[in-house]
Amino acid sequence: MTSTRTSTRTSTSTSTRTSTWHGHDLGTRTVSYTERDAILYALAVGAPADRLDLVYERDLRVLPTFALTLAQWAPDALGALGAFDITTAVHGSQRLTVKRPLERSGELVTSARVADVWDKGSAAVFDVEVDCDRFTATWSIFAPGSGGFGGERGPSAPRRPDRPADHRPTVPTHSRQAALYRLLGDRHAMHIDPEAARAAGMPRPFLHGLCTLAAALLPLADTLGAHPADLAELEARFAAPVFPGDALALYGWTGDDTGVRFEAAADDGRTVLSGGRARFAPDRGAAAPTREETPDA
Repeated sequence: MTSTRTSTRTSTSTSTRTSTWHGHDLGTRTVSYTERDAILYALAVGAPADRLDLVYERDLRVLPTFALTLAQWAPDALGALGAFDITTAVHGSQRLTVKRPLERSGELVTSARVADVWDKGSAAVFDVEVDCDRFTATWSIFAPGSGGFGGERGPSAPRRPDRPADHRPTVPTHSRQAALYRLLGDRHAMHIDPEAARAAGMPRPFLHGLCTLAAALLPLADTLGAHPADLAELEARFAAPVFPGDALALYGWTGDDTGVRFEAAADDGRTVLSGGRARFAPDRGAAAPTREETPDA
């Protein structure tokens, strides 16, 4: 996976007050990817080798959450500009709206901005929005020590449905999953290096939140009778870390037209994903092949 033709229209000042980051333009970046990248992603988030529509180029459909690896540059860029302390900030939640399916390979022009900055008192939450013709994705970055500037608190966490779950699939993870997922671009040391994990307050390297989220969508889609590549909307909060090898209990609630609501818990009872919502749109179908893949007449 490569990125080219970077255009950044930003200030490098690290003394800017938290509230003034609202609306900040992070520039544009053109990102490219291949079938190999999309297949590696599917394997990294738990697709089995016999799921040929996700791991074999002949009938490949690209998982929509793969887009989040292509847009990861934006929250990283904001941290590099000094908007928050990158040693203490954490990924709080994620949203994704799919406009059109991703091609099997291609190039996307993505643009990013700070859509909102919320004041949580002792912390701030930066909403980093990345947009292109295929998707809109928003990272919410929770930054301790950056709040108290008199801004709005922002939306509250969605409430868990007050009834038993309609679906209870299991989300398996494996011991090599974080090591594999980091090859897709998120190379933060805490996911591979025990010393870096301990410095971050964790007993050992832990799984990327976006990997956990994508892994949960595979059995969730299967339970609903949907194809995971037909994902249209997604949101969830990262409530606690997942360690490679954990088996997660997934709880899903259906019954309204907003899609399925879900949560996930580790085997020790910790909630690891909360406030989840996903909607699948099977009428979208698979993406058309690129020109290079179109059979000769």
